[in-house]
Amino acid sequence: MKIQAGAMPSIDQLADQYLKGRNTAPDTTVQDAVSFQEILNRKQLSAGTPDTLRFSKHATSRLNDRQISLTKEQLERLNEGTQKAGAKGINESLVLVDDLAFIVNIKNNTVVTALDSTKADESVYTNIDGAVIA
Repeated sequence: MKIQAGAMPSIDQLADQYLKGRNTAPDTTVQDAVSFQEILNRKQLSAGTPDTLRFSKHATSRLNDRQISLTKEQLERLNEGTQKAGAKGINESLVLVDDLAFIVNIKNNTVVTALDSTKADESVYTNIDGAVIA
C-alpha cells in the first residue's frame, strides 16, 4: 500500500506497513526495534528548547546539498543574530554569517533555508522584513 508524500497515513495503512512481512508467530529476536520512549526522546532533543535555534527539514537539506558546514562559532553568531532580530521585532530575517546567508523565522526560532552567498545564483532575498549581519 503506497502512501502519498505529505499525506497522513490512516491507522489501517500504518498497521499494514507494520505487519507486512511478519509471521503470525511473535519474533523474539527483533534487533531493529525502537521503543516509543526512545523515539520520543529523540524528537524532544531535535525540537530543542524555546531558546535553541532549530533547522527545518528544508534548511537541513539545503545545508547538505550545498555542502555547507557550520563551525561552533558560526552557529553561535547565527543564534546571536537571530536573538538580535527578535529584539528588534523582525519576523522573517536574513542573517548573514561570514559568506553564509540564512533565512530565519524569528517567531518559531527556525532556520528556514541556508545558502553560501558567494555561490548563489542571485543575491535577491524576498519575504524578509529585516536583516542582521552577525
